[in-house]
Order: sequence, then C-alpha cells, then structure tokens
Amino acid sequence: MESHIEIQNEDALQKSFKEMISTLPKGNCWGCFEDLCQYQGFWFFSTFLQGALSAQQQFQAQPTDIILCSSPRTGTAWLKSLTFATITRTLYDDSTTPLLSKMPHDVVPFMEFDHAQFSTNRHLGIPLLATHLPYSLLPRSIIDSGCKLIYICRDPKDTFVSLYHFAARYSKSQNTQPIQLDEAFELFYEGGSPYGPYWDHVLGYWKASLEHPDKLMFLKYEELVEDTVLYLKKIAAYMGYPFSSEEQQQWVPENIVKMCSFENLSGLEVNKTGRHREGQGNLGLENNIYFRKGKPGDWKNYLTTEMAQRLDQRTMQKLSGSGLSL
Repeated sequence: MESHIEIQNEDALQKSFKEMISTLPKGNCWGCFEDLCQYQGFWFFSTFLQGALSAQQQFQAQPTDIILCSSPRTGTAWLKSLTFATITRTLYDDSTTPLLSKMPHDVVPFMEFDHAQFSTNRHLGIPLLATHLPYSLLPRSIIDSGCKLIYICRDPKDTFVSLYHFAARYSKSQNTQPIQLDEAFELFYEGGSPYGPYWDHVLGYWKASLEHPDKLMFLKYEELVEDTVLYLKKIAAYMGYPFSSEEQQQWVPENIVKMCSFENLSGLEVNKTGRHREGQGNLGLENNIYFRKGKPGDWKNYLTTEMAQRLDQRTMQKLSGSGLSL
C-alpha cells in the first residue's frame, strides 16, 4: 500500500506538472477534448504530456522490456497484436488469447497512461509496453536499461488521413463539430498534430536505430503489409522469441498473422461494440473508432493532387540527407 507521504508527494508532483503545462504554447485541438500544447518541439494533449512527464521521472524500465513505439495512427494496434500473440503463443491458443476479448490497446498498455508512476502492478511475464513519445522524450531508464524498442512508421499521407478520420470520429462520438479536412491538413503539414511534427518523430527513432541497431528495430507499415510473415519472423527473433523450425512447419507464424489481420480484429465483437478506457472521462472511446481500413494508399481517396504533392515535398525536405525514405 502507498503511504500517506507517498500519495502527498505524488499529488505535489502532478500539481507541479499541471502548473508547468499551463504555461506552454497552445495549439488547435483537432476537434478533440483539449488543446494541444507544445513541449520540447512536439505537440501533446496536456493529459498525455502529464503522463509523459511522470514517466520520465518515475518509470522504471526492465532490461527484458520490449517497448513498442509509434506516432498515432501508424499501425500501433496491429503491432501490439502481432507482438503480443507471438510472445504469448505458448500461454494461449487461437481460442483463448485475450486478443479475442480485449482490444489491442487494453492488452498492451501505454507507458505514459498506465505505468507513468512507480509501477508495482506490471505483468512482467509479458514484457510489452507501448508509447507514442518521441525518442528524445523517452524516460532515461528506458535508454539506460538496454531494453529493446520497436518503432513503426507509415507514409505521411496515409498517417494524416487516418489521423483526420480518427479525430472526426472522436468528435462525432462526443457530439461536437469535427475538424475540416483542409484545416487538419494545414495543421499536420506545419507539424501541429498530436505528437507531431510527424517527420521529427520518425527521424528521432530512425537516427537512434542507426546508432543502436541491436536495441531499436525500425519498421515501415507498408513493408509489414507487403510481407507480414517474413517481418513477423524478424520481429520474433529480435524480441528473443524466435519461431522454431517445428513451429514454422506447423504454420504458427502464418496463423498469428491471420489471427491479427485487420479483417479478423476489426470483425471481433469486442472491437465492434466494446469501449476503451471506460469511466475515464473524455479518454473513453468506442473500440470501433480505432479500426477503419488499414490499407496503404487510402490517401488517394481523400487528398487532392496538390495536397499529396505538398506532403511529398515536405517529406523529402524533412528527410533529406537522413538515408530514410517514406
């Protein structure tokens, strides 16, 4: 049990974070529950930033941890599903996995939400955690512990379209006016999106993956879609849970890919009717908001030629000289 003094100290810490956050530059809320605020070059919802600051000071990474890192709407839920199913394949089978009754975000918790404080309730048998934080804002303990990171990114055009639809669906669920596509586009283009600028987020992890390839695996959503089984085998080996030759003969990787496919996950009852973070105010959302199409190239249905060209030019400009292309 937490002592009275520990609770008082925690309250004082959270109060100091709130006071600091209240002084930060504010930006457009994208039709969501609160304005974005700018901190160390990135834009955050203040609720999320408060959790990030807590995690920076208090989160204790374990050397065995595997942290799934991403900017929002780049394949986070899919990566959570694939890695969770891979790590727990000897604990559960296709009919007993928690992925059938819980959405991926409930199965693999977010560090800055669920474990921002000193965490005594972590399930260390399943070493997966997730974060949307930029690399530069990760808690020091993550870097110092030597735990493994997996980062997934996506074509900025598809990332934007998915982010826009998520914000619009959120607004609809709250009976508020959704942001217009062209307004959201300009915000994203200028870097004013949740956890953005998007390109800076990607570059932080890209550069870290070049410096520490044994500790940071860098994935592209489109490549994962193109050959999911091949990349799942690479992910499993990197995490320290490689598929044996016997498992491969029994089509275990293929079965995991099938179970975690967009079609299967989005069709599950829990992801059609359940709610995520029930009882947590504005953070509570219908699970189906998280599942839309999952298809590369869907931006063509929403962006004008000029919009697409502008984003491509911005991407080339931002990634110039990095050796990365998106």
